[in-house]
Amino acid sequence: MEQVQQSFGRVAPQTLDEALALLARREAELAALRMAQQEWMHAVSHDLRAPLRHLLAFNPLVAELLESASPSAEDLEEARSFLQTMEQSSQRMAAMFDGLLQLNRAQSHVLQLQPVDLQALLLGIGQRLQAGSKGRSIEWCLPAAAPMLQADPHLLEQALSAALANAVKFTRTMSLARIQVDVQRDGQGGCCISVTDNGVGFEQARAGKLFGVFQRMHREAEFEGLGVGLALVRDVCRRHGGEAEIQAQLNAGCQLQMHWPTCLP
Repeated sequence: MEQVQQSFGRVAPQTLDEALALLARREAELAALRMAQQEWMHAVSHDLRAPLRHLLAFNPLVAELLESASPSAEDLEEARSFLQTMEQSSQRMAAMFDGLLQLNRAQSHVLQLQPVDLQALLLGIGQRLQAGSKGRSIEWCLPAAAPMLQADPHLLEQALSAALANAVKFTRTMSLARIQVDVQRDGQGGCCISVTDNGVGFEQARAGKLFGVFQRMHREAEFEGLGVGLALVRDVCRRHGGEAEIQAQLNAGCQLQMHWPTCLP
């Protein structure tokens, strides 16, 4: 029994209502994990092929250019260019594997539900991100008060860090970045955590793709990253029985909403 209790990350239910609520939460978590597994397989079979194609395609070209006893200066320069592309592709593939591992750890982490001080967590994350954004003018509008959440503190911190880091990144071109966090109870025991920024935004018609693994709206030359942060946010919300969604306008910022099912009185 002790092993079963630990696997659920809480004590065994004492009443029928608690047992049914726990079962419903586990069924929702299992469905989320199945969906995450499908996206994982798509990412491995599709997205990772792009950098791999560069490696496979350029390797014989480099060998061909260098097989001459005395390759010309032009051949050597072209070979260097191919090798640089291969190195960049290797680095990208390594980073993609790191992103997949991060998602996998979040998806397989055993939930340890407990009361979490949302306001203190937001303040700490905001201070850390501000410290890493020296030279930038960022106006942080954090809630003066926020409810305690029933959550796994490790996963919640990961999700909020990813959400706020995205806001910091995509407001980089603003002379004054504005990042606002609002928390509103939904009247059903949960709440909605909204992260709104005045950044570059995107076309709302493409919003549905953003929560997929390695999905991006902007070129890497403009904004770094692999497209893992929002996938992590959604996975964490779903593992807790919630959901995430996003609204935006091109060049007019965006709003990420995390619907959290359980707030404490």
